[in-house]
Order: sequence, then C-alpha cells, then structure tokens
Amino acid sequence: MTFEVSELSEALTTGYVDYRHASKQTLKPELLFNDGQGRKVLTEIRKQLTYCDHFWFSVAFVTTSGLACIKQELLELENKGIQGKILVSQYLNFTQPEALKELLKFKNIEARISTDSNFHAKGYLFSHSDIHQLVIGSSNLTANAVTSNKEWNLKVSSTDKGAIYLQALEQFQHEFSVATPITNSFIQSYDAIYLEAKAFERKVKALSVEGKAKDIKPNEMQLEALKSLDALRSRGECKALLISATGTGKTYLSAFDALNVKPKRLLFVVHRANIAKKAMQTFQSLFPRNVSFGLYSGSNTELEADFVFATVQTLSRDDHLKKFTKDCFDYIVIDETHRASANSYQKILDHFTPSFLLGMTATPERTDNSDVFKIFDHNIAYEIRLQQALEMDILVPFHYYGVTDLTVDGEVIDDTSSINILTKEERVKHILHYIDRYGSDNGEVRGLVFCSELNECRALAEAFNNNGYRSLALTGADSETARDDAIERLESSDQTSKLDYIFSVGIFNEGIDIPAVNQVVMLRPTESSIIFVQQLGRGLRKADNKEYLTVIDFIGNYKNNFMVPIALYGDRSYNKDTLRRLVSGDDCFLPGSSTISFDKIAKERIYQSIDITNLKAKRDLVKDYNLLKFKLGHMPMMMDFVHYGSRDPFGYVEYGVFQD
Repeated sequence: MTFEVSELSEALTTGYVDYRHASKQTLKPELLFNDGQGRKVLTEIRKQLTYCDHFWFSVAFVTTSGLACIKQELLELENKGIQGKILVSQYLNFTQPEALKELLKFKNIEARISTDSNFHAKGYLFSHSDIHQLVIGSSNLTANAVTSNKEWNLKVSSTDKGAIYLQALEQFQHEFSVATPITNSFIQSYDAIYLEAKAFERKVKALSVEGKAKDIKPNEMQLEALKSLDALRSRGECKALLISATGTGKTYLSAFDALNVKPKRLLFVVHRANIAKKAMQTFQSLFPRNVSFGLYSGSNTELEADFVFATVQTLSRDDHLKKFTKDCFDYIVIDETHRASANSYQKILDHFTPSFLLGMTATPERTDNSDVFKIFDHNIAYEIRLQQALEMDILVPFHYYGVTDLTVDGEVIDDTSSINILTKEERVKHILHYIDRYGSDNGEVRGLVFCSELNECRALAEAFNNNGYRSLALTGADSETARDDAIERLESSDQTSKLDYIFSVGIFNEGIDIPAVNQVVMLRPTESSIIFVQQLGRGLRKADNKEYLTVIDFIGNYKNNFMVPIALYGDRSYNKDTLRRLVSGDDCFLPGSSTISFDKIAKERIYQSIDITNLKAKRDLVKDYNLLKFKLGHMPMMMDFVHYGSRDPFGYVEYGVFQD
C-alpha cells in the first residue's frame, strides 16, 4: 500500500473534523461493528491480513471458531513467509486448548499466552510497509465477536512515526516479552485446567435445571409455520407443503401441528426404518401416554396403533395397503416429499383420504420435470431455506474452504479422471494435509467424505485407515443395518470403536440424521446445487459440544464449478456478474458467523467455469420456468422470478432477442 502523508492528513480530517471532507477511503478512521445486515468486523480483519506484510494480535480470548474465520488468510500468509505474533490470555480459562494447538501448526506465527488474571486487551495491528492499520476495541478472536455480537472497534491508520502505532507496538512488545510461550507442554497443563473449569460449568448448569421438567417448545421457524398451517385450514384447505432446510426441525413441527389438530389416528410415511423410529420417538416426547404408537416396516406391522410410522417400501405393497381403509387416518405426514411423485408414494396417496395431508421437504424442486407442488394443491405453508435457517440460528454455522485439488502426474483432476489418479498416494497426502490444517471445532473429527465413484470410495477409506484415521466405506450395496452401525460408531464416544470418517458414494445425500458430524469433505464434482446443499446439510444439525461445521471442498477442473456459489449463497439468478461478486470473497453475503473461503487457484477455476458456461441454455430456462410455474400453480410473471428468488428474468428476454 503506497500513500502520501497528505492523504492520511486528509483522511483524518474526514474522520475527526468534517465527514464531508473528501479523502481516501482506505485511510479514514472507521467504526467497525456487526449489524446483522452485512457489516462484519471480520471483513476488515480478513482484508488487512490479505495485504499485510506483518501482523500482531493481542486478544484475551481465542477459539477454534475465531481461527476458522481467518484460517485461509493465515495459511496464505504462511505460504508467503509473512510473520506474525499472537498474544492471548488465560483470563477466565476461556481460550480453548484446541485453538492453541492450531496456532502451533503455523510456522510463521509466534504465539504466547498471558497468565495474568487482568489481561483483557483486544487489538489487531497490521503493517503494510509504509502504513500501519490498528483495529482496537471489544472483539476477541472468536467467531461471534467478529461476525455477530454487538461489538465496537475503531480502525485507525498511522505512519511508522505516528504515536498511535508506536504506542500500540511498544505496549504489545512489552506484554509479549513477559508472556508464556505456547508449547505442547503448556497446552497439556492448561488442558487439564480448562476441562476442570468446563466440568464445573456443566455442574452449575445441571443444578440450575435440576427438578425442572424439560419443556419442549416450538422454535421461531416452527411458530411461524404453525400459524400458517392454522390459517390454511381455516380457509378450508386440506393439504399443505412445508419447505424447510435440513436440520430445522420438520419432524417436531409436524408433531406440534398434530398436537393442535388432535387427530384420532395419524400416519407418518418415510423411506427408511431408522427415520421412522426417530420420528416416532419425537412424537412420543410430546404426546400423552394414552396415545399408542406403532412401527409399520419390514416385520413390524403394528397397524392398530393410534399413530403409525411406516416406511414407503412396506406400506406401498398391495398386500399391506389393503389392510387399511381409505379414511382410517385423519392426518398423514409425507416426509422427504420431493419423492412423492414416485409410483410407491403415489399408490399411498391415491389410497388414503385423510382430513389433512402435510408434505415436508428441504428440496421440492425436481430434475425430472415432475410437479410435487400440485400434489399439495400448491399450498406452501412455510418456506425456510439454508440461508434463513442460519440467520435464525436454527443450524450450526459452517466454515467452507474451497481448496485446489491436486495435479497428479501432470494431470489436473477433472470430471473424467481415472481411479488410478483419484487414489494416488500423492493425492491422499494432499487430502490428509488439508483435513488436518482446516481441522474441526473440537479437534475430535466426525467426518463424512463424499466421493465420485465406488472404487475411489473404498480405496481412500483404506488409505485413511493406513494413515491413522479410522474410516469405513459405504455404498448403495450396503444394508441399512450396516449403515446404522457405521453411523453409531461415528457418533460414539468409545475410543475403541469410534470411526473418524465414513466415505460414501451415492448415499447419505438425504434421509440420515447424524447431528455429531463436524466435518464434511467433498471429493467429487458438483452434480447440482441441490445435491451440494443436501451434502452440506448433513453436518449442520445442532448437537451437544458442537460449535460449527468444517466443510472442505477439493475443487478440480470440473465443468460444473459455477454451481458452487449458487449452492453456498442460495443465489439462483444465474447472473454471471452476481456469481462473480459472490466468489470475490466478501462474507457480508452470508448470515451469522458462517464463512466462505477459496484459495487462489480454486477461485480462478470457479471464475473460469462461470465465464465459459452458457447459463442461459434453452433447456435450463425452460426447466426453471416450469419449476416456478409448478410452485405458483400458474404461469409466472416477470416479477415472480425476482420475488421468489428464481432465475434472473432478463435471461428470458435476452434469449428471445438472441433468437430473433
């Protein structure tokens, strides 16, 4: 960064004397805060890290979530050999030992910890050769502090002779000189203190709720949806569709609504037995004991129960379906409703005549041109997509890292790469390196790895096992029992049987519930934005001791790379300028404390895909037109595309002009 001293003087005049005075934006004093509308303290910290040639952090608290927010920038500084110093504190034993372990991995960072009980400073100092930027205020290095908490920080600029820079640097150097170097030995000792403090916190919390009955209440999303369902029924509607992101509590919502409706008999239809069991447990937790519950799947045929939880595979068979009269259920719930156009589901829907039919799905859009909305008379009770769910804090935040996949033997990984290339030892080492560097929230990984083909899935699981990561490969050929056993091991706290990773291909995109998953690794091209979001959603459910999800996407030279920003940001405009702006790396487009980062080459590959792909092909325009038409139940107008966040309507205009 080059500047004239006169430019700094002009900027100071704007900041402290007259806001109307024209000056250079980057040098102006600025109040940094998080407003929930796109402004984040993190944006400035990431920008300063990108361009600095030295940095000093003095923060009372540091957590893995805080480091995750700036991990990509720190790794790039390490690659450039740019040095930094980070001073943290043992104040209140809030700083996480796992975060200290992460700091030790950086060769370019010298980290120390103040063990004084009164150290509570928060300041970030960046050097850009002849100009220095200081961010000082209330934000510690935690995700919430730099993205969502109510914080005030002041950014000021100084020359290397400026008093504010010299005072800040002198104060830092003094505190740093008397602080304790962070070593593995120190972390081991501190870890014991930290765990003891956490155990005490849990004990206090347990005592505060002791004797109180656990009262399960609807969350913000569920309350709004319940009101909408009531309104639909009051208008005489008997069908409704709920569109709700994975992990937002669709099953609990249906149970709350059933409590309101009070049906004599209820049928809940799913596609897997273990989901039926979990759904039944959810309903049992809310309903009185005089309501009977039964499973109808495989050998379990408890058809006399008040509330029956059935798998579509069993119930759709003629010999089973005929056991039920058409009107025996007052209320029917169809889970994963995007499957409802399949013959097996249609048989069930055609057979029964309930007083009320509720469909639930995260992704009603189908790629086979079938109209799921029509089944429910186009009555959308409520719609909450991924970005809204993150904003409402219904899901855990995620930190996404787009990493360049390796060039092996001179060949860039792409859609046609052979199994020999995909499973080369060189690529395995590349993957292992980055899953270690990006890590997980608590250091104990529970990961899902999505592969592109069967042999790759099995070979990489074996390679991970050989490198000390307990892993298992699952495919569509594995039984439901084998899948359930693998999931149980992934969530287990028993270190003798626990799995670190499950590798999969063609399964686990939907219909599984593994709240403990804290890392998702993508080793395949993006087939569609829908599948991408489904795979991302596997790790977004909240769970005890889970702070956030780490997503590591190895980006090869794939033709569909343009779908990555569409999926991550939920932007379905297919406007190239919009997609480029999203990829440019500004987290203001993302709600809450989630972050998205790409390394330089991965970003270039996405830009290239956006540039060369025809995003206005006739088949895609027709598909998106039909999807919106299905949703509305009538021909969409131009403004409907804007209102419902669909494709940029000018794409249709341009296509028509081009055809003329």
